[in-house]
Amino acid sequence: MLPLVPDPLPPPGPSFLREQTVRIGERAYRAGISRPTEAPDGWWLGILWVVDDLGVVSFRQVAPDAGPPADPPLARLGPAMSGALSGLILEDDGRLQMRLGLIKPPDQPDRPWLVPLAVRAAFRFEPARAATMPPNVLAETVLAAFRRAVEGLNRP
Repeated sequence: MLPLVPDPLPPPGPSFLREQTVRIGERAYRAGISRPTEAPDGWWLGILWVVDDLGVVSFRQVAPDAGPPADPPLARLGPAMSGALSGLILEDDGRLQMRLGLIKPPDQPDRPWLVPLAVRAAFRFEPARAATMPPNVLAETVLAAFRRAVEGLNRP
């Protein structure tokens, strides 16, 4: 019998900002973010995660109670985050400049929700908008968008 939840990973490190509460039904988790960096090519990079007292939770723990959808969690998380950051993410040739990737690939490709809820995030922001935001405010905006997107994963 395969477990419903994999063994939790430890948090990637202390959160750069105060953790935000993620509410899934009556459960409460905490979302954190690493200290963001900016690559020479203009990409803003960070790691985002959700933890409880045992470590990084799995995507399965925030999936709808009836069970996770058939599509992988990033297929739902990405559009929710891009919507929450609408107008801030740079668009180049009709494509939003945003990339999300799992920290750890699934051990079972046919069960994509059984992975730690920790993602690598990369954005290229609209220069005029980003220039008006101090780095902490920009990171706080990304963390809040991530928190809301994770909470949205629980909806069928």
